[in-house]
Amino acid sequence: MDLESLPNMEISQTYDELAEHYHLIFENWEAAIERQAAALSSILNKNFGLTKPARVLDCACGIGTQSLGLAKLGFQVTGCDVSPAAIERARNEALQRNLTIEFSVANMLALDNFKASYFDVVICVDNSLPHLQSPEDLYQAAYQTRKRLVSGGVLLASIRDYDRLIEERPAIQGPIFYGIPGSRRVVSQVWDWIDDRRYVFHLYISTEVEDGWRTFHTSGVYRAIRREELSDILIQASCKTVRWLFPAESGFYQPIVLAEVG
Repeated sequence: MDLESLPNMEISQTYDELAEHYHLIFENWEAAIERQAAALSSILNKNFGLTKPARVLDCACGIGTQSLGLAKLGFQVTGCDVSPAAIERARNEALQRNLTIEFSVANMLALDNFKASYFDVVICVDNSLPHLQSPEDLYQAAYQTRKRLVSGGVLLASIRDYDRLIEERPAIQGPIFYGIPGSRRVVSQVWDWIDDRRYVFHLYISTEVEDGWRTFHTSGVYRAIRREELSDILIQASCKTVRWLFPAESGFYQPIVLAEVG
């Protein structure tokens, strides 16, 4: 597949391929589930007084990394994602943990199957918004999530630090090495920049097996979003306040935007 055809690929295909392997991105997925839930719960509590059993819509839930942790803490969680394979795995993971979470396949651009003015929080973390390839799509996602929130509700989203990355245009992320000889794992990304904003990411997960190494690969497209652009779009979508938290303050691994609904 050439670079010019990649921007039109379905992101659901990328995450269908990744669903079985996603936990391998982390050194310890279970620990990451608990760590991220603790950080997100603390942010919601400290900044808005929100705590369990607040209603949370995770609109890009993947295999459930954030949904599972928040549900375990007592939040009422609903999750959706564009990837059917990711949703199937998320359901299985919730079942194994005896957690009640309603998961369904849905695109954050079309959330009409979810109640309007119902959720206390909508989360969209782990750099999900940059899969949207235009400002118009970004506005549509902001509008759709804003409609699901009660008055005083909060949209919490995280993206990479693209203000810095756009200037640096890195070609590789990692590699990160996990494990010990005999059971090692290497996770890395190669970034092919198409223009000043869009890049193709190639994710490689190499796992040491008995007779050598096995490598998984998938790819997709991101559009780098500057913080000012996202803030302006959230205000256009009728969010009354928008502010940013950075990892040193939030305890979360990416910059977080908090948008409150009037």
